[in-house]
Amino acid sequence: MNIIVCIKRVPDTADADISIDKSGKDIDKSGLAFDLNEWDSYAIEEAILLKEKFGGTVTVYSLGGEDSNESLRKCLAMGADDAIRLSDPAFAGGDGYATARALAEALRQKPFDLILTGTQAEDDGFGQVGAVIAEMLSIPHVSIVNRIEVQEKKVKAHRELEGGLEEVVEVDLPALLTIQTGINEPRYVSIMGIRKVAKKEIKVLGLSDLNLKPEEVGLSGSDIQLENLFLPPVGEGAEMMEGKPEEIAQKVFEILKDKGGMA
Repeated sequence: MNIIVCIKRVPDTADADISIDKSGKDIDKSGLAFDLNEWDSYAIEEAILLKEKFGGTVTVYSLGGEDSNESLRKCLAMGADDAIRLSDPAFAGGDGYATARALAEALRQKPFDLILTGTQAEDDGFGQVGAVIAEMLSIPHVSIVNRIEVQEKKVKAHRELEGGLEEVVEVDLPALLTIQTGINEPRYVSIMGIRKVAKKEIKVLGLSDLNLKPEEVGLSGSDIQLENLFLPPVGEGAEMMEGKPEEIAQKVFEILKDKGGMA
């Protein structure tokens, strides 16, 4: 089974003080640590588990600058066979659709049975790229997958729904699945593991290597234009209520009534 995984390098903002950069269209990333997108780490682990069970290869793709090599090498250290990076000034500023278009054209060049992506990225949270790639390649896709069963030329995907429900979908291969966190436990990557793949070639593809025009990718090929980015305003502090349960309930009722929350 030949599997492709699309990954993204993202900034770690969990415990960081975030500010907007001078352009007003992005966060200030100076001083931030970067790592493999969390959802993608589960996708690469699932791909490697499938390779270990059924054989085949795992190839990792990413769109980004040379700094994305760090995340690609992490995937190689986990057990991926090859890594390919899409890099070109024309790709800059692209939304989910433009990013998917570039990736889809690159994926056409390599035979595959299954494509895995993370359900979404930590930085923008669009959750678009996987599904759009599938549509562009005219293959079936299943999103928010938390369990996979491969059966000959089909895959049975268990997907997470709202309210704790689960849906089981069976699709023909080749197909694309977007992977949810918790589907597995991503393996630890040691420093020694990174060193072992430090000299492994990461192939780079530019716009000239794809069957695309400059106006079809990047900012020019995007349907979404970001005009302004801002931090949410800081609200008032929480009000701590004391007293008996019935007294607190009455206070809550009065607050809701005063704020227009109740008729």
